Amino acid sequence: MRKKIAFQKATIENETLILHTDQSELLKNTEAAGQVIVDSDQFAFVYLAENPDEYVYLYLEENIWNDLKVALKEKMTITAKADGVTLVLEGLQEELEYLVSNIEGNGNYGEEMVQKVESVFLA
Repeated sequence: MRKKIAFQKATIENETLILHTDQSELLKNTEAAGQVIVDSDQFAFVYLAENPDEYVYLYLEENIWNDLKVALKEKMTITAKADGVTLVLEGLQEELEYLVSNIEGNGNYGEEMVQKVESVFLA
């Protein structure tokens, strides 16, 4: 079974982008998988992680894309955080850069997803 984590906001502290969620139970004992996929229907990048029992999908939705763009530009570490539990999202920068370049002008992701990605990450 897979679980989904959503982020309410993002902050920058000490050259680290911190993605905040209230779902600390899902972050406990979770390890980064270092892979990102795209959910064009939800207009989100999805960082894959796992714990001993299930997959955990960290949804990087539009509300944090501008912060992700800054983190990519500044080569920041990106972490997920909830109630003292922190998970470094290893490999996110490289995966996201690859996906953004692949989505650019690529209708296979859906025209609206392409438009949204281009307007934030390529503007």
